[in-house]
Amino acid sequence: MTSISARSNLSMRPTLPGIPLDVPRDMDMAQGVSVAIQQPGVSEAFDVILKPAPHPELPGELAERLTEIRIDENLFAIGRTEAPFDTSPAEAVAQLSRRHARIFIEHGLVYIADLGSKNGTAVNGTPVRDTPARVRNGDVISFGSRLSYRVQFAPRTRRLDAPKPVGLTLTPQRDDLGLHPVELAQFPFLVSKSDETFSRYREQYPHQVNYVSRRHAHVFIKGGAPFVEDLGSTNGTFVNGERLGASAVELKNGDTVAFGGTHFAYKVQMHGDEGESTLTEMVAQAVAPTHDDDEFDSDKTTFVGSAHSFLDIFCVDQAAAREDEVNEEAQPVPAEEKRPDTRAAKRSKSALFVGEVRRALASDDPHAARRTRIVLACVLAVLVAGGAALFYMGTPEREAKSLMSSGEFGEAATVTNDYLKTHPKDTQFVSMNTEAVLKSNVPRWLAALKKGDFAGADAIIAQMRTLAEHNPDVHSLIDELEWIGKLETFVMGRGGAEAPIRMYGDESRISAILKHWEADAGGHQRDLDRIAGYVPEFRDPYALALSHLRKLQSDDSVYLAAIDRLNASIVKSLGQDDPDAIGATLKEYADKYPRLAGLDRVRADLDAYAGLRRGLNGASLAPLAGSVGKTSFSTPPFQEKFKQMSASQLPPADVLAQYTSVADAWNRGQSAQAIDGLQKLPQGSWSPTVQKELAHKKAVAAQFADVQKARGAKNYEDALLSFYETLDLDADTFYAKAVAPEVAALKDKATSRAQTLMTQAQTAWQQYRTNGGIGGSQRLESGVSDVFRTQARLLSDAQDAATRGMRIFRQVKADSATAKWTALANEIDTEADLQRRSLQDLRMVLEPGLLNTKLSLIGGGTSSEERRTP
Repeated sequence: MTSISARSNLSMRPTLPGIPLDVPRDMDMAQGVSVAIQQPGVSEAFDVILKPAPHPELPGELAERLTEIRIDENLFAIGRTEAPFDTSPAEAVAQLSRRHARIFIEHGLVYIADLGSKNGTAVNGTPVRDTPARVRNGDVISFGSRLSYRVQFAPRTRRLDAPKPVGLTLTPQRDDLGLHPVELAQFPFLVSKSDETFSRYREQYPHQVNYVSRRHAHVFIKGGAPFVEDLGSTNGTFVNGERLGASAVELKNGDTVAFGGTHFAYKVQMHGDEGESTLTEMVAQAVAPTHDDDEFDSDKTTFVGSAHSFLDIFCVDQAAAREDEVNEEAQPVPAEEKRPDTRAAKRSKSALFVGEVRRALASDDPHAARRTRIVLACVLAVLVAGGAALFYMGTPEREAKSLMSSGEFGEAATVTNDYLKTHPKDTQFVSMNTEAVLKSNVPRWLAALKKGDFAGADAIIAQMRTLAEHNPDVHSLIDELEWIGKLETFVMGRGGAEAPIRMYGDESRISAILKHWEADAGGHQRDLDRIAGYVPEFRDPYALALSHLRKLQSDDSVYLAAIDRLNASIVKSLGQDDPDAIGATLKEYADKYPRLAGLDRVRADLDAYAGLRRGLNGASLAPLAGSVGKTSFSTPPFQEKFKQMSASQLPPADVLAQYTSVADAWNRGQSAQAIDGLQKLPQGSWSPTVQKELAHKKAVAAQFADVQKARGAKNYEDALLSFYETLDLDADTFYAKAVAPEVAALKDKATSRAQTLMTQAQTAWQQYRTNGGIGGSQRLESGVSDVFRTQARLLSDAQDAATRGMRIFRQVKADSATAKWTALANEIDTEADLQRRSLQDLRMVLEPGLLNTKLSLIGGGTSSEERRTP
């Protein structure tokens, strides 16, 4: 026999419905399964051990009196009259039916079948219905609401007194019916009207064959002896004339066994232990019988050489019983007919009572007769009321069962919930309400999810909570459905399981979904299995949801971890005021994580932040005043950084309002008023920028006056071009327009001047590179060496000349010349910015005064586009 073997731990890989795993689940150790017991290996026979499991409805003292059960055969009966339950505490087994369930081993796997018990059978909380359920090591099986056992597998102990193989011959009792003897060499054997053993007689005896049910009875071996058990057949199974009850009966030599009446009645002859032949010999005979006598005619003997399946034997087919034809002669004799004396006594007492009543009514005294009639009327009224009370006492149960059997689960849910309001501990109504709530709503909920109607699905969940208000048993199941709804809403709403992970958008929802599952993965899976047990169509969506869950777990370990690292890197770079590092990091992550979305939001915030920084370090407050009120950030790191800048670096609203007046005066050419307004602005972190702008505006105003005075003089053209070169065409619009016509007339001379400046920039740049630039050792020097000073001057001169030359090209719209020199200007600007950033990185190493000196030699930290002072 193949055993069930253990595999690896699967706590993070939920089992899909319909895909069995022969493994002890992770919760086994948490729930008390001993790992010291050696599990059976492959190809080993094994026993099934049932360990009593604690149950909240079973008092502790009763639970302690329950004993461990070791099943060392392939079939085990569970019922309150079966061993060892017949000797267990009555209260513990009170919910067991006489014929409750069966546990069996087939093909190395363990199954449990419910036999239509009143209080039900469940595996890990999932009801066992019409089909046997698979049982795995570590599972908990329950019978009713009180009795539970945890399952363990253990290697089968070798038995020295193992019984010898047994075979049976069933010989027809009557010779005149033409029935064949039946040779049984393998067990179990299923008695069925659809089997050739009995169906061959259908044309000759149609009614008698139809008295046999499709799953009528089965013959099996227990303890080396043959037993027969009726499977709830319509017309019963009889041994020696007695109809079998809920338990199996052992067959002995000479017994008679009949199926469905007296037609298919056989005499039992045992083989093997009785010494007639061994099982091996029987099988050989079944293949090639060698008897010569008329009593054993191979042509008229049915040889059953292969066993039937327990899975078929214990599958409940509710429609089968309705197809059976009732054999009136085989029905049980009413109990009162078996006790004639008692019936006669009851009859005589009834007759005596009726006689006395007649005499009372026949009394000559009219008053006495009238009183008697009144008394009798009262008695009859009491009897009618009592009968009505007894009838209506069962009304909720009958109504609920009727609704359930007719498939009206919605109404059944309402009825059972109302009843539980006043009877919260009625386990039968709890079970019916759970089933009714799920069966009436889960299919509708699945349809809503499939259509993408997530609001409708949520509404159905709310209705389920109302229908189960008084049934705590179903609350956790509804919670699981709500969780799957959130999971599917998220997955489908973002475009499927393979959709991109949106940075600063999906992390919290993914984390919430995974946190719920990982808090009790085993418990959630058991609840979902229960739902699938009630509603089979839930299995495929359940499997899909678990597939989506595993994908999110993978995304959590890869993408969410990457987002955490990227976010930490952004925060660090912002803290160090190094936005250039953020751009490089974003490119790296975009290449490495193709499904990482939301980086465009980060880039947009980075651009806006860079604009604010340029405004703070620029030559004018104008760009900053125009952007502060309009700038907004959508990602948390930049939102926090902007909050910090607003508190300590950016000009407050009143300062910006004052600056607006300054800008308006300057644009109208009122230079004195603008300069005076700048000088009156409050001090703050923006003051260095104000000072630069103040110096620029004073220089522009002074040069403009000088140009006006030089008009007509010999050096007028040079003075005009020099003045125009210093203007910011965006901020100094009044002055640019004032001299624009004259400058346009001097375009050729302006272009020549720009060419000269770019040549000077090229010469200084080449010399800088020939000398080897500024290295790290020079930046780290404790003083300003001649080498550093020389190189810094060359780099500063090259950038200054290039900035001035490119500005003139743009002012006179010399596009061809601009394109020619753009690469040189960009190369110089890049090196100057690099040297300034490198020095800033050393602010924790260099003395502040020394650092500022070196920065000023390179250019004071302003970019080429910001150096406008003449």
